[in-house]
Amino acid sequence: MVMTFLNNLKPKAFLVLWLPPMALFFVLFFIPTAFPAFAQNSSPWKIEDALHLPEWFSVSGEHRARYETLSEQFRLGSNGSDQILSFRTLAQARIKFNDEFQLKLELQDARAELADSGSRINNSIVNAAELLEANLVWKTGDLFLEGSESILRAGRFTLDLGKRRFVARNRFRNVIQGYSGLDWLWTAQQGVKVRTLLTLPVNRQPTVPTQLLNNDTEFDEESLHQIFWGIFISAPDLPAGHAGEISFFALHEDDANKFQTRNREIYTPGFRFYRPEKAGNLDYELETMLQFGSVRATPALQDTRDLDHFAHFHHAEVGYTVKSCWRWRFFLEYDYASGDADPADGKSGRFERLFGPNITDFGPTSIHTAFVRANISSPGARLQVQPHKKVSGYISYRAFWLASNKDGWQGASGLRDVTGNSEHFLGHQLFLRGKWKAHPNLKLEGGVVYRIDGDFQQGAPGAPGQGNSLYSYISTTLSF
Repeated sequence: MVMTFLNNLKPKAFLVLWLPPMALFFVLFFIPTAFPAFAQNSSPWKIEDALHLPEWFSVSGEHRARYETLSEQFRLGSNGSDQILSFRTLAQARIKFNDEFQLKLELQDARAELADSGSRINNSIVNAAELLEANLVWKTGDLFLEGSESILRAGRFTLDLGKRRFVARNRFRNVIQGYSGLDWLWTAQQGVKVRTLLTLPVNRQPTVPTQLLNNDTEFDEESLHQIFWGIFISAPDLPAGHAGEISFFALHEDDANKFQTRNREIYTPGFRFYRPEKAGNLDYELETMLQFGSVRATPALQDTRDLDHFAHFHHAEVGYTVKSCWRWRFFLEYDYASGDADPADGKSGRFERLFGPNITDFGPTSIHTAFVRANISSPGARLQVQPHKKVSGYISYRAFWLASNKDGWQGASGLRDVTGNSEHFLGHQLFLRGKWKAHPNLKLEGGVVYRIDGDFQQGAPGAPGQGNSLYSYISTTLSF
């Protein structure tokens, strides 16, 4: 497998692949480690200090600019190359009434430039001038158990749960997902946490590509036709240095005036058992999610047949962290997300991804998004390094297969061979990523992905057939 990957790296492609990241990593790694004073922390500049705001009122924000390029499109109906310059501005305000009650507001403005009609553009990239959070927070102690703490949020908010594979506040993606409803977090004195939520996922508007290309503004809205709820329990202090989580999520949806759905009625129980990484120790993780319920094959109004749904997802990894000033960590990982075994059997078997990001496991999203947590079987290896407390990076290699030959490659707009006669190997991917917090107010990040076609692309109907792709990005984030 590794030799196949190396054989596909032609000399020109090899130079294109390695020269940009090497220049980037020279900046991210050599400068702060060779010149420690260059990476010294100074006090961050805060707008609330400059405005001399009272203690009960605070404001903050950040602005991120990211430039991305993609050569050789791999999606159904795409060709050529692509580029995009995305901007995301977040502005937060917090009003503290007393020790128990506070109000939080957050605005999000996500826009894109340099895109055109051939670009991958959707409302996960563009969502101009929108209210991301507006919630009332109530904090209290000793509820049900002495020493416990409870936090209840009501209104519109964002969510981060567990390893962030299924519900998360998006970090790499340009647009952050919001929810409206109730979110209650109860924490015992021993660290056990119980979190329950009842929400309406915020439906981002607009959805028409021409409006998104123009960065048009349209207010997002919730709908009682889409409800997401669940319970999440974590125990960070299990015997022998282990930790665990159990969860149960449910999603109910049906068609409404402004959006069509697949009428998903799905329930997702799961667990995660792991040993946290620690220098000089072996660490490992196992996460499993099952799904059952009903969905429809398409969101079309004329599609009224409910399909029985059963799907599953599994992640396993084992790693080791070296005791050194550079904090090396190497780990092996494997992910499996089921696919639909037969499009004609009246059943649904493709794993539904819910609201989790992909970059941590499968590489960058945005105009890349080659692989997602659906109909995939993927082993991989990763080497992480942190040469300075403000500098980190990793190199990741993964191979990808379809979990089901008759289901589609979801990262390529559902490129599919319903006969199952095409091969199921999707190819290799190498991802190099680096981060540097150059100043308390400034973060730099960059990465490059080289993806090599597998046998599936040679026989799948509608495959662009443009060969291996190269994606790169560089971003700056300014906080204030």
